[in-house]
Amino acid sequence: MTVLGQRALNRALLARQHLLDRAEVPAAAMVGHLVGMQAQAPLAPYVGLWTRVAGFRPEELATLITGREAVRGLLMRGTVHLVLAEDARVLRPVVQRVVAAGYTGHCHRVEIGDADLDAVARFGGELLEDRPRTRRQLQDELASRWPDHDAEALSYAVSYLVPTAQVTPRGVWGSAGPATLTTLEAWLGRPLAERPSIENVVRRYLRAFGPASVADVQAWSGLTKLREVVEPLGLRTFRAESGEELYDVEDGSLPDPETPAPARFLPEYDNVLLSHADRSRVLPPGRRVPLPPGNGAQRGTLLVDGCYRADWRLHETELRVTPHDRLGTGERAEIVAEGERLLEFLGAGGRAIRLERLS
Repeated sequence: MTVLGQRALNRALLARQHLLDRAEVPAAAMVGHLVGMQAQAPLAPYVGLWTRVAGFRPEELATLITGREAVRGLLMRGTVHLVLAEDARVLRPVVQRVVAAGYTGHCHRVEIGDADLDAVARFGGELLEDRPRTRRQLQDELASRWPDHDAEALSYAVSYLVPTAQVTPRGVWGSAGPATLTTLEAWLGRPLAERPSIENVVRRYLRAFGPASVADVQAWSGLTKLREVVEPLGLRTFRAESGEELYDVEDGSLPDPETPAPARFLPEYDNVLLSHADRSRVLPPGRRVPLPPGNGAQRGTLLVDGCYRADWRLHETELRVTPHDRLGTGERAEIVAEGERLLEFLGAGGRAIRLERLS
């Protein structure tokens, strides 16, 4: 069995994530290829698409969202993702038990006492289907029905147990608004898939993130006991240097490990850093992925030679880049050039780029 070293796995991941060369594809095609994008920070996917798609403009994704062709909601790992509408119909049933477990394991579960969770979810779902509501509005309605229980805890029960979507204008470039929920089916205007294929979801994950182990697939999705799903698929296999078996689709890209990797600015929570149990293909030892608050498009991480080696943040007068290790002269020049392109995309052209030096 062929052994793939860390650099080979890194370049394979970068190629499949279109972080070696930007792709000339529509934004919808890229969102679909990535099987969704992390979107806790609502504007983060815009930067994630800019760094992967040649000529991407924010209006393209904004149109997909306002036209309900793309949607934001709780999906993989119980976190907010932006996905194509058709993928939302498939993915939410696949990961529903993961999302639900995020509530039953949460401290709010204790606070609702003896309230009937099924009744709470049913009533809350009817409210959200009637019209979109903010969490505050949902809490008020639930409090009137269950006055002796914690209304905030009840509202979280609804958002975890009922498949929901976050509606516009939140997540639309140039707009702002509170997180407002409706049911996923009401927003999309069609029911969720009754028999979604988890096998197809696994293959799509490998096409965008492979080669990968069973543990990696589980880390990305939040699901468990996937070995019984993965092993019968007849996938090609490799061996990691650690000895772990890796699975892959037959036509998955495996570029030369010495392929140059350009500097790439990533948004908050980008899935390229979060979607493996073994993140060493992109993370140096001991380095964690930052999880900052905010609406997105203001900060993120930076790949240099394919690895997470710096953070970036947009300040009032400058784009500030903070490296974690020493950068070569060529790497610094490359970061500055890519940073200028990022500033132009963000509509912040003319600001200085401050590339800090390690003391």
